Amino acid sequence: MAGHAAHTIRARHEFRGVRTTEHFFTVPLDHWPSGSEAPGDGAAETIAVFAREFVSAEHPAEDAARLPWLLYLQGGPGGRGTRTTSLSGWMKAAARSFRILMLDQRGTGLSTPADRNTLPLRGDAEAQADYLAHFRADSIVADAELIRKTLGSEPWTVLGQSFGGFCALTYLSFAPEGLREVLITGGLAPLDGPAERVYRATFQRVAERNAEYFAWYPEDREMVTRIARHLDATKERLPSGERLTAERFQLVGSFLGGNTRVDALHTLLEDAFVPSADGERLSDAFLEQVHGLVSRASNPLYAVLHEAIYGQEQATDWAAWRVLAEFPEFQPEAAEPLLTGEMVYPWYFEQDPALVPLQDVAARLAGKQDWKPLYDVARLAANTVPVAAAVYRDDIYVDFELSMETAAAVRGLQAWTTGDFHHDAIGEDGEGIFNRLLGMVRGKS
Repeated sequence: MAGHAAHTIRARHEFRGVRTTEHFFTVPLDHWPSGSEAPGDGAAETIAVFAREFVSAEHPAEDAARLPWLLYLQGGPGGRGTRTTSLSGWMKAAARSFRILMLDQRGTGLSTPADRNTLPLRGDAEAQADYLAHFRADSIVADAELIRKTLGSEPWTVLGQSFGGFCALTYLSFAPEGLREVLITGGLAPLDGPAERVYRATFQRVAERNAEYFAWYPEDREMVTRIARHLDATKERLPSGERLTAERFQLVGSFLGGNTRVDALHTLLEDAFVPSADGERLSDAFLEQVHGLVSRASNPLYAVLHEAIYGQEQATDWAAWRVLAEFPEFQPEAAEPLLTGEMVYPWYFEQDPALVPLQDVAARLAGKQDWKPLYDVARLAANTVPVAAAVYRDDIYVDFELSMETAAAVRGLQAWTTGDFHHDAIGEDGEGIFNRLLGMVRGKS
């Protein structure tokens, strides 16, 4: 891996008490090339990675330039950096003493895109899958470390949310020299074992969350079943034209993953049906909202690479789909079907127009046997970087028990466990959570 990346600044702006700088970095597609392509070889392929810097306007420019960096690694995979027009929540807290760098992780946002339009330029499905094999946490971390060196930063602070926490553990495994301290929210990944472990645990937690939700809103138990049976019998189409199926409707269970969103599920369901000349139909308002929840047009890599984030030296082979057979209450034809979480199934790539062109690519990635390890268990056991993690007892996306196994495996990691929050806690009380974790790694709480 080369020591520095080509770096350009496109624009600077100031608004609502924040100054932003738009950075573009040119990084290797493959940070570990083989054969004749040595690190820094001009023939090696490169891609662009975009990052937006945020600084509080309360800091004079000269003082701001001396602030330490905080790198934020967002959730996903496949999600671009947060777009915000003001400093609030955790960013407000962090901006008091940091410059914040918000990556568009490779393949997302303004970084070199990877989607149904661009991937065919790589060639056939095999070539596309080979290309996407370079878009996991190990490559994201290598990008980040290269960017740190290019910016001339001392070891920096990293905040990782959800999948960003997975990336932070990879960073601790392979480039801890680049880290001053690490804060993780809802993102302690299992360090080993097959992906099936993850889905057996999360299916159970999602089932428990369904039960909790339907206890709050018992009328919605009947409504969910009614919608599923209606979709079996009636062709309802989303605004983009494709049919909404019962199994795709179940994806609205994404609402169940947080305290700040869960009650909005009730308002989504309450006006699902309207009368029409053809009998009872789903309302346009309902279908519009559901489309925004079930389409992967804005983040296709989430579906394509979702199980790959657990792949280490073995194929994932559609693990969630296989484990689903053990939980018949989640089947769309169940008498009272449950809503699902963030699991990805093969039929995604048959029903979502944004994913249909990537069906063969996804199948090849699901069958890939030779994934490299994402974590160095021995190095994590000898870790010397201060780490603090918020672990949510009822998180339906990152299992509590598996998270605590990982917490125990990372030397010096301080875990704050709580039942007060869910996976979206950083959006609920980001300032409080950030300040607590930062205090923990700095010995102030």
